[in-house]
Amino acid sequence: MTQNAVEQVRESVDAIYRAESRRVLATLIRLLGDFDLAEEALHDAFTAALDQWAKEGVPKNPRAWLVSTGRFKAIDAMRRRARFDASRETLAGHLDSTIGDPTEVDDQGVEDDRLRLIFTCCHPALSPEACVALTLREVCGLTTEEIARAFLTVPPTLAQRIVRAKAKIRDARIPYQVPSSAELPDRLDTVLQVIYLVFNEGYSASSGASLTRSDLSSEAIRLGRLLLELLPEPEAIGLLALMLLQESRRTARTSPTGDVVLLEDQDRLLWNRDQIAEGKALLERALSSRRFGPYTLQAAIAAVHAEAPNAAATDWAQIVGLYGLLARVQPSPVVELNHAVAVAMRDGPGAGLVLIDAIIARGDLDVYHLAHSARADLCRRLGKQAEARAAYERALTLTQQEAERRFYERRLRELG
Repeated sequence: MTQNAVEQVRESVDAIYRAESRRVLATLIRLLGDFDLAEEALHDAFTAALDQWAKEGVPKNPRAWLVSTGRFKAIDAMRRRARFDASRETLAGHLDSTIGDPTEVDDQGVEDDRLRLIFTCCHPALSPEACVALTLREVCGLTTEEIARAFLTVPPTLAQRIVRAKAKIRDARIPYQVPSSAELPDRLDTVLQVIYLVFNEGYSASSGASLTRSDLSSEAIRLGRLLLELLPEPEAIGLLALMLLQESRRTARTSPTGDVVLLEDQDRLLWNRDQIAEGKALLERALSSRRFGPYTLQAAIAAVHAEAPNAAATDWAQIVGLYGLLARVQPSPVVELNHAVAVAMRDGPGAGLVLIDAIIARGDLDVYHLAHSARADLCRRLGKQAEARAAYERALTLTQQEAERRFYERRLRELG
């Protein structure tokens, strides 16, 4: 085979890896019952593809070929290791005799495997941090280094988190399956929470030099699309709508130098109209089901902002009403805070300040920098400069985000 032909095969393998590797892995995990064994089998299958496809050409169904080859490679590896551990021979024989022909897995079966993998990675027995790490690694295919960099930790720590999560799945015998209809609502909530955790870290990074992380928010949207494709439940639709509507504002949220630009000051011509249109269409679809929940309500709030041609034209009365409904569906101090800010925009800063002071007095958000930032802004609008300074200084001590720190420092300078 000529060098040019070899390069063409390599390019084909690379393209198939990008398109199919997560699907192949999901099926191998089901067939082999072990994350690490399936990952090794995936690597071996693609290594074999580089060699055999160069000689025989790319098969008609590359995915089925890779699943079948990976499965046989895994069984062979277990038998080679059986001389050190007799139980591996027993397991290899069991896998060899009980698994049907992997090439017979149809598209629906593969998609079922991907859904099983998502629910396994997001099992409530795992910590939220472990769920996020495992989902990004196994479902999205991010490397350990990429995930560690995204969450500002070192790769060995992140790797240990993933190892412990896999061990927990194995030792607790967490089933690799989609929950029953009775279990689905609670289990789906965990999946949605994990996806939204990833998105929020990308949309508003908890620390670091940059306010946003487009790689993480894009990955979360990709996960949201995958979940919706596999399981079109109303709240999955609502979550995707919410992420798209929020992501549409990304470009306008920071200045060219990376400084924070508040919603009221953003250039709305920079908002992504395609994402807004898709988000609004999804929102209407979720609302029409009449089985929606907190993600759909938050998407509805984001849609009100998206529909306003400028900050002054925002329908704050509608936003106050939606936050009131959200507070009943999913009560939390943060929802109360957002409701208070909306009240301030509708009824004036004094009305909002009363509500925020009551929340902070309870101690619920004492270490939440955005609560003090919101209080500072209302005090500033009311001319209470000393209180505004104190609140901005408190916010400044609590944030780990460099762009936010610069914003609070700028506000303090403006207050003299």
